[in-house]
Amino acid sequence: MPRDHRPAKCVRVLLAEDQGMMRGALALLLGMEADLEVVAQVAAGDKIVDAALTHRPDVALLDIELPGMSGLEAAAELRDQVPDCRVLILTTFGRPGYLRRAMEAGAAGFLVKDGPVEELAASIRRVLTGETVIDPALAAAALSAGPNPLTARECDVLKASVDGATVADIAGKLHLSESTVRNYLSSAIGKTATRNRMEAVREARRQGWL
Repeated sequence: MPRDHRPAKCVRVLLAEDQGMMRGALALLLGMEADLEVVAQVAAGDKIVDAALTHRPDVALLDIELPGMSGLEAAAELRDQVPDCRVLILTTFGRPGYLRRAMEAGAAGFLVKDGPVEELAASIRRVLTGETVIDPALAAAALSAGPNPLTARECDVLKASVDGATVADIAGKLHLSESTVRNYLSSAIGKTATRNRMEAVREARRQGWL
């Protein structure tokens, strides 16, 4: 809609999505809503807070899997640094663990990307009124899945285990002893009911715990 046909007060939206085609399509579709205006677009998580401080959006629409910083980490930073900005997570990965982490980070909503743009636009408006908007199927899955059984340190050790890192590598990176790393890995493997640390990493990612 032409800018002069927009209402005097538009909802200002920041869009964080690393896939250029998806980002452009979302910006175009949301921009067709008379009361929505995409004021900033970023492709990396570590650009979100700076863009929000510069453009002062009403709502930040964030993907989870972003380079530099995840959308969940950025949501927590926005809560602290731009508290007036409401956060809506929009992701391909409808994992129960992600939903719990998003709510803990202060997100006001969590939707998967396969919904219609009209639903997304309505959700943006709803979070501005103070509502929490969550995909119903994902909410049910999160309730049945239960909380993340892994401690923060166990998650750190699993994250550091990717790409074939040795126990010594992990210990050096996290400033832990090798025996402590082994204990954390053993505990994480047991909690994920897997046979080794790589299986534990895959299962924790599948559940959205990492």
